Parts: sequence; C-alpha cells; structure tokens
Amino acid sequence: MTRTRILAALLMAPTAIAAVLLLNTPWMAAVSAIVFLAALWEWLRLAGIEDTLARTALLLLNLLLMVAIVWASATGGGSLVLLKMLAMIGVVWWLAATLWLRRYTFAAAHDARARIVKLSAGTLAVIPAWAALCVIHANEDGAFGNRWLLLALAIVWATDTGAYFAGRRFGKRKLAPRISPNKTVEGLIGGVIAGVVVAVAFAPLAGATAGQLPLVALVALLTVLASVVGDLFESLLKRHAGAKDSGTLIPGHGGVLDRIDSVLAALPVFAFGQIWFGF
Repeated sequence: MTRTRILAALLMAPTAIAAVLLLNTPWMAAVSAIVFLAALWEWLRLAGIEDTLARTALLLLNLLLMVAIVWASATGGGSLVLLKMLAMIGVVWWLAATLWLRRYTFAAAHDARARIVKLSAGTLAVIPAWAALCVIHANEDGAFGNRWLLLALAIVWATDTGAYFAGRRFGKRKLAPRISPNKTVEGLIGGVIAGVVVAVAFAPLAGATAGQLPLVALVALLTVLASVVGDLFESLLKRHAGAKDSGTLIPGHGGVLDRIDSVLAALPVFAFGQIWFGF
C-alpha cells in the first residue's frame, strides 16, 4: 500500500504543478472544476445520497452554478468581483465549520434534515474554493498568479508533510480524538511550522517583497489552520457516514475529496489574505 501511495503521489504532484504553471486561468478554472466536482460527488455520498441519479442531478446543479458564475463574470467585463465575493463566503463558511467541529453530533443522524445540511455544506465548501483558486491564479492586481496558486497549494502540502512527521515523532496529545484519533497537537505545530517556512521561503519567487514577508507569514498561518479545519471536517463527514475513505479513485489515497479536503478550506483563506494585504 505504501508503494502504491508513493507512486500515485509521484504521478499526481507533477501533474498538478504543471497544470498550475502552464495553463492559463480559463483552462485552469475548467480543469479544477472537474476535480472539485469529483470531490463533491464523493461528498454527496458521504452526505447520504446513495442514489446515482439523485447525485448526478445535484452535481449538474453545481456545475450549472459554476457556469453561471463564469458567464456573470465575463459579461461584467471580465471582472473578478463575483469570484472574490464567493471566496469571502468560503471564509465565513469555514469559520462556521469550525464551530460545527465542536458539536460532533450536529447533523449526524441519517435523516432528511441532516442530508440537506450536508448538501448545502458541500456547495459552500466546493464553489467558493473553486472561485478562490480562479482569483489567485488570475491575480488581477499583479503578476505571477500561477506561482501564487502553487505557493498556496505548497503551504497545504508542507502542512500535511510536517504534521505527519512531527506527529509520528513527537505526537502525544490528541487534537480531536473523536473526529480523527491520529491527529495530535504536536503534529499541528509541526504542520504550522512547515507551512509558514515554505510560504516565507518561496513567496519571493511569486513577487513578494521583503517588507511583505511578515504579511505572507500571517496569511500562511491562517491558511494552515484553515487546512486543518478542512481535513477535520471531512473526517467528521466520514465518521458520520461510517466510511474509511471518501472514495477509491486514487490508489493508496482513497478518493479525490481525501486529497483536497484541506485545499477546499485553505484556498478561500489564502485568497482573502492576498486580497486584503495586496500581495
């Protein structure tokens, strides 16, 4: 399993990096939409929508929403205002999700009310994250948008790696034992350090000045914390559904949602920080 996991990662990482660096923003929006909708498909299953036809209809509704957003942005002179607003909504949603994590039993029942809440949560997680990705890549107020997006993703990847190794070496205190028993406070600290260091080290390559690096570090810190919330929230969904993984599409890694759960929460926060501080 470990060999399979490594081989899959060696294939996925260069593909993702190449897409971010080489595709223009419209193509990046299209490709990322496919990935995010694949994750939403798995989210719908975790939410209790087992019927394939029902899931397909709900997925098409979210696809139509994405198309409507692109159309509205294009008819508005190519402005990113709508996409930025959606990214802000994403930040608000993940703040609310943080409160949800403190109430493990909320929407845990397998009834219509719980399904509706989780379906809404799926749209609020996926659509703003996709909008934030587009905003970061386009970088309306500057250059190197592709590098900024790669940096945002690198922060998440570094956080996962730092948390894994710090947790294995030093982990003792459980972070959220009922939701994700393997996560530790020490792992979180290791992830924070790794994510912030990567951000500060590579932000100059995306055009950040020396004076902006403290702001980049602050945004990276918030991005790291958001990514942890995203990871924990998906773990909560899986606990409620009694599932080990969100899917089986990626050998050794589970489903698409398992790979981008942290990214869904991190991107709106990073986009908001970049807009607010102007780097």
